[in-house]
Amino acid sequence: MVIKIEACNQNDLQMLQEISIETFMETFQEQNTPENMQAYLESAYTLGRLRKEMMKENSFFFFIYYNNQLAGYMKVNTDDAQSEEMDADALEIERIYIRGGFQRKGLGKYLMNKAIEIAENKKKQKVWLGVWEYNEQALVFYRKNGFVQTGSHSFFMGDDEQTDYIMTKTL
Repeated sequence: MVIKIEACNQNDLQMLQEISIETFMETFQEQNTPENMQAYLESAYTLGRLRKEMMKENSFFFFIYYNNQLAGYMKVNTDDAQSEEMDADALEIERIYIRGGFQRKGLGKYLMNKAIEIAENKKKQKVWLGVWEYNEQALVFYRKNGFVQTGSHSFFMGDDEQTDYIMTKTL
C-alpha cells in the first residue's frame, strides 16, 4: 500500500471540483433533500469559488492518493482564512473527505496528521473543525483522535439550517 499526500494547485481545480461534489454527495445525500443538496453544491463547489478559495492566502488544499488513485482531499485554513473568528494560535480543518471506496483504510488519519504537522510548523496551539451533529461516523473518528466539542454554529444546506459542532484538539 502506497499513500501519498500532495498539495493542490490551480491545475487541479477540475479534479478538486469533481472529488468535492462526489464525496459531499456520498456523505450527505441520504439525510438531505435533493433540492437542498443541489443548492449547496451549486454554491460551494463551483470552479470560480474553488479557485478563489485556493488563491486565498492561508488556505491550503491537499489530495491523498492510495496506490496512485485519488482517494480524498483536505482543506486547512489559518489566521484570517478561517471560517470562524478564532484565535491566532488555531488552525482549521475545513474539509476532510475520503471517497467511499477508500474509507476504513486510515486515510482520514493521515490527512489529520498532516493538518497537525502544518499546525505545529506554523506554531499553532490547537486544531479545530466543524462537524454536522448527525455525522456519527465523523464524530466518533474525531473524538477517538482527541477532539472535544467546544461549541457549535449554524451550517446552511440550501434553506435548511443545520448545526455543526465545533470540535477542538489542543496540541
